[in-house]
Amino acid sequence: MNVKSIEKNGNQATIVVEIDKELMESGVNKAYMKARKSIMIPGFRKGKAPRKMIESLYGAHVFYEDGLEEIFPEIYKTAVLDQDVKAIGRPSLTDMDINDDNIVTITITTDLYPEVTLGQYKGLEVEKAEASVTDEQVQAELDRMAQNVAATETVERAAEMGDTANIDFEGFDNGVAFDGGKGEGFDLKLGSHSFVPGFEEQIVGMNVGEEKDLDITFPEDYHKDLAGKAVVFHVKLNKLSVTIVPQQDDEFAKDVSEFDTLDELKADIRAKALENAQKQIDNAFEQAAIDKAADNTTVDIPNALVERELDTQMDRFAYQLQMSGYSIEQYAKMMGGDMNTMRNAFRPTAEKQAKISVTLEKIVETENVEVSEDEINAELEQLAKEYSLELDKVKSMVPTEEITENLKVRKAVKIIVDSAVAVAPKEKTEE
Repeated sequence: MNVKSIEKNGNQATIVVEIDKELMESGVNKAYMKARKSIMIPGFRKGKAPRKMIESLYGAHVFYEDGLEEIFPEIYKTAVLDQDVKAIGRPSLTDMDINDDNIVTITITTDLYPEVTLGQYKGLEVEKAEASVTDEQVQAELDRMAQNVAATETVERAAEMGDTANIDFEGFDNGVAFDGGKGEGFDLKLGSHSFVPGFEEQIVGMNVGEEKDLDITFPEDYHKDLAGKAVVFHVKLNKLSVTIVPQQDDEFAKDVSEFDTLDELKADIRAKALENAQKQIDNAFEQAAIDKAADNTTVDIPNALVERELDTQMDRFAYQLQMSGYSIEQYAKMMGGDMNTMRNAFRPTAEKQAKISVTLEKIVETENVEVSEDEINAELEQLAKEYSLELDKVKSMVPTEEITENLKVRKAVKIIVDSAVAVAPKEKTEE
């Protein structure tokens, strides 16, 4: 195999390769052996037609494209790897010429890894807030804990705001029931504003077993079929219950935690909330520093890198949806679009992440970042522990090269973040 020329133009390279007869013949023969199983020619049993017979019927070079596919690994090594061409993705065949001596010359085009020029990535000034927890946040958590252990009690009296009313209801527009306006055994928290305005207020004062017609006018911005319409809901109150929330005192603290006093519980809530707030601030600081370093980088991101990042993001999102019982195709339809619409929605994020990735990889190169065998083993052990797998199983599943690159990128992030200078956030001005 002979590489005749390599022409680079921006983020693309065009490579012309002349393929030896023997190598091409081996690829063509492999392609024939695979294809003949499904080829039927009169006079021959299926899968038994000679290659020459097939070529005489369909053309002498009928197997050449498939033959190139068979020898592609060797083509890629000679035309790309051995030429130190930093290709992205799989090259595409753009031309094939077969001369009278059956010598094949092909032209392949490939996207190239871009030239990256780093800007400032050390000593960046990045805004960082102070972690704090308000009394209101602590109280909100106490209220949530109290609601979790609250008891429900059925009552026999007139309905009041705050009660939970179990109701049957049906809506009528000029005496005709309308779609979506009926429900049975529905638990409605009075005062929750989960129904149309005026509905819950008119249930207040009703007694269990009582039936009542409610006059309701739908808001102008409601569903187009009912917007602004005056309708009647016939409602029956089946049951009335109240939620009894425990008093927040020392006994409450003992019931919901390992602490003996309410003050100790409050202190623990505050400490945990402060720790969580600090983690969020640290994560935001790290991401802001990385974003700033990437913004300072000069690079023309090739579309192949963006597409690769898009694939990753779409796969990740599809997995998250699958955990919720949906497919990504179903989600796209629910949002009124299709897969192309979703992919385009993810594109700006993918473009940003692609630039971050090349920035971090360039820092790894510039800083001569290395990873020791002990660090690799420690990472493998951590993965084994995290996923409850045997260490040997993890080693067989995760390539060492992948672990090494991930660790190097993490070190590049650390270089950015450790050198970043935290500054107080600027006050936001109201417009």
